[in-house]
Amino acid sequence: ARVNLKINEPEGGKRSGGKRNLNQKHGQQTKGSSKDVTIEGHCDERGTNEYNYALGARRAEATKSYMVSHGIDPSRVKTVSYGEDRPLKQGHDESAWYYNRRAEFAVGR
Repeated sequence: ARVNLKINEPEGGKRSGGKRNLNQKHGQQTKGSSKDVTIEGHCDERGTNEYNYALGARRAEATKSYMVSHGIDPSRVKTVSYGEDRPLKQGHDESAWYYNRRAEFAVGR
């Protein structure tokens, strides 16, 4: 199963939507589950490939750190960066960039 997590989603002028999404995902992962999770970091197309891979890695690692700080066993979580290589929405404007700045969870079986 794959879950898209918008970690920079604004809510009421704040960036609290991402924290709400993380808390929801954290709850789903800690309720008796022993499945492994891969957190994928994604970016929009702006910036060099090197920069975007590094940014995707930081996004995935930050998400993992948050999840681990709330009780998920770090041995169950791995991270990967896809940079700008797997856009969710095609386009060259803020609308597309917004959707492509994200972390996704791929939950193992």
